[in-house]
Amino acid sequence: NNKVLLASSNQGKIREFKKIFKGFDFISQEDLGIDDAVEDGISFFENALKKARHGSNKSGLLTIADDSGLVVPGLDYEPGIYSARYAGEGASDKDNRDKIIDQLNKKNVSSLEAFYICVLVGVRSDLDPIPLYSVGEIHGRISTKSSGDGGFGYDKIFYPNGYDVSMASIDPEEKNKISHRAVAARSFIKELEKL
Repeated sequence: NNKVLLASSNQGKIREFKKIFKGFDFISQEDLGIDDAVEDGISFFENALKKARHGSNKSGLLTIADDSGLVVPGLDYEPGIYSARYAGEGASDKDNRDKIIDQLNKKNVSSLEAFYICVLVGVRSDLDPIPLYSVGEIHGRISTKSSGDGGFGYDKIFYPNGYDVSMASIDPEEKNKISHRAVAARSFIKELEKL
């Protein structure tokens, strides 16, 4: 059975992972009517592990979960694990981007350095004592102007190092080579191959 549960209901993430993990038969937790896990951990790793265990418990499948976000050192490492709900529960991507820009202006932050991080965790069962995991990062800077039509989340205001366009303006094929998710996924696939 090469079915793998992706413990997410974020359509943007699911699309990206399906492209990055070629050859895996992904089903999303939404496909199985599985509710979201409670993300009350204080680190990306804890939240990803909670999601993976929850998904595996409900599905009985090998489950991969990610927790990812944007980290701005100049804002005391915010939004971090709260990236998806930075502007409050149910906030839109635009609300979250606006809040970052607002915080940068309010706190008069001089450095706009930032990085995206993705922690991937996989469990073979909900009680798996040795979860697989990998970490991917992409470094860059925040722009106070949104640009680009692709991506999701903070992509419109994140400019990766070595690029003079936002993550949302980078061709999806290219993005799936350089993104924090792609970096984490490549190293995760190596872990899976050891099984």
